[in-house]
Amino acid sequence: MERSPDSSLIIGVATTTAERVQLARLLGGAEALLLVNSADQARAFLELTTAAGPVVLTPAQLPDEQTAQIAAVPSPSPADQLADLYLDVDRRVVRWQNREVPLTRLEHDFLHCLVKEPGRVWTYQRLHHAVWGNEHLGHGSHIHSVVKRLRQKLSKLGATVTIHAVRGVGFHLLPTT
Repeated sequence: MERSPDSSLIIGVATTTAERVQLARLLGGAEALLLVNSADQARAFLELTTAAGPVVLTPAQLPDEQTAQIAAVPSPSPADQLADLYLDVDRRVVRWQNREVPLTRLEHDFLHCLVKEPGRVWTYQRLHHAVWGNEHLGHGSHIHSVVKRLRQKLSKLGATVTIHAVRGVGFHLLPTT
């Protein structure tokens, strides 16, 4: 794994969803954040990174594949892979290649967050503050409702990008696999 000298990777060890959410909030500004359930998982990842060539980490390579929570940014960069996605902020429409669909204010503001920092995981709290303008998360169904509608609209456009969930943390926009 090649990193520039000024980049960093933070590995957070948290056994519960609540702990992972807290770590994501504390370290949300990190360039690269890896959340694992145990020190053994962290060691397994670090051992793989010392090998030559690019690192590809699959759940089978982790000591506890049932609970592994790893979010990785694909290569090439998400910004390059999302180049065909265009969000028209004046008209509140999203365009993929030559097709477009209208967005509600909430859908537009939510997608705007994800588009301006492709690949970055936005925490539930950060999204809620940016889109709804307050800190009250409630039970989160309103966030999931917006995500569901956006996924449907992106699919309708034939876009090869979608909104991916990072369980217990938030969402990010990535190319579909």
